Amino acid sequence: MAVVKVIELLAESSVSWEAATKEAINEASKTLTNIQSVYVENFQAVVKDNEITNYRVNAKISFIVAD
Repeated sequence: MAVVKVIELLAESSVSWEAATKEAINEASKTLTNIQSVYVENFQAVVKDNEITNYRVNAKISFIVAD
């Protein structure tokens, strides 16, 4: 039987929401192992001078807790 834990991260990218999601996974993987999935709960864009400058995601990352 495995125990799965979920953490919530906010991540940002100047490229895209996908890049922001990848950034969340990259940061989480620095201290976590056994990452199983990511669920993006919210999307947000920062706008300056009528242009999107940054993309933000609220990501929930699931990983298996080691025995």
